[in-house]
Amino acid sequence: MTHSKKLREDEKRLFLHNELKEHNKQLVETAQQAGVETNIDFAIFQNHGYKGLYGGLDQKGIHQHKGLKKSQKILDHMGSTELAANLFRSTQAEEKLRRDNVQSKTHANQTHFDVGSKVRDTIRELGGTMPEDLPSPEKVLSS
Repeated sequence: MTHSKKLREDEKRLFLHNELKEHNKQLVETAQQAGVETNIDFAIFQNHGYKGLYGGLDQKGIHQHKGLKKSQKILDHMGSTELAANLFRSTQAEEKLRRDNVQSKTHANQTHFDVGSKVRDTIRELGGTMPEDLPSPEKVLSS
């Protein structure tokens, strides 16, 4: 990869990383309105989204698949394509929770899983690489 392409990729990653962090905050608020209340509830909710998008892998499974240490954050080790897929999952899950007026954490978890699965299906239909199989960039972003 040329220096200018690498720089553009780093800029895209930083932009998408920041967007995803912001949208995840909005997703937390929307999930709370749907009954996802405690930190454990939210971890379970987040894992449902990951399991849908990553073909059954939860946060721990993604860490293992990517060879990350427990202390490393998944988002910091994603390229722009993977970040964009997660941003789409996050925004669409938030919209669907609102649109469907989801009122229970069980329904919220299922909705997040379903949205993640749909994003995965779309990637597959387009002939894309599954998110868990995308390479981790050399340069690590910091949260």
